[in-house]
Amino acid sequence: MRILLAEDDALLGDGLRAGLRQLGFLVDWVRDGEAAERELRAQPYEAAVLDLGLPRKDGLDVLAAIRRAGIATPVLVLTARDAIPDRIRGLDAGADDYVLKPVDLHELAARLRALVRRAHGQPQECLSAQDVVLDPAARSVRQGGETVTLSTREFDLLQAFMLSANRVLSREQLEQQLYSWGQEVDSNAIEVHIHNLRRKLGTALIHTVRGVGYMLVRDTPKS
Repeated sequence: MRILLAEDDALLGDGLRAGLRQLGFLVDWVRDGEAAERELRAQPYEAAVLDLGLPRKDGLDVLAAIRRAGIATPVLVLTARDAIPDRIRGLDAGADDYVLKPVDLHELAARLRALVRRAHGQPQECLSAQDVVLDPAARSVRQGGETVTLSTREFDLLQAFMLSANRVLSREQLEQQLYSWGQEVDSNAIEVHIHNLRRKLGTALIHTVRGVGYMLVRDTPKS
């Protein structure tokens, strides 16, 4: 799950990036408002953590600008501004959630997962398709009640598919979900990960749509 972190405090930003990565997120970190707006316009992030007191462009101005541009990326505002009017302004500008500093890392991760689920119309904590159940918080997968061991990339790919079940995803879209800045992507990496998922979970779950991409089928195909 790839997110954008916009935080100018170097110590806090580094800690949040490292902590969220340990909890399974791919994190791109920027330190000013102009960079945050540029990345949100350019990349399809699953969510963003946005500090309000950013240099070069205030977080509220960034939020208002991306919403005017029709960018619906879920945004969690992270700020030390605890006055009620500040919170109201943030929510009215288009924030999806609001957390005050200092924030517990696990709470932040849980709120981000909830934002992403809601954005994809997934109300339940665990994602399911056919006989496969994926728990984003525990980073575990079960099929028919049995635990299935996946690599980090395989888990992230399966999660991306399950969040967009019954929707065709191109290889480029999948790469954007699995790799953050500076990570080298082999030309056949997605195909290799899909091959491994099919080997471990069966071939009925992920279908190839020739010339377009891949699709995870939520319900068991009728015979």
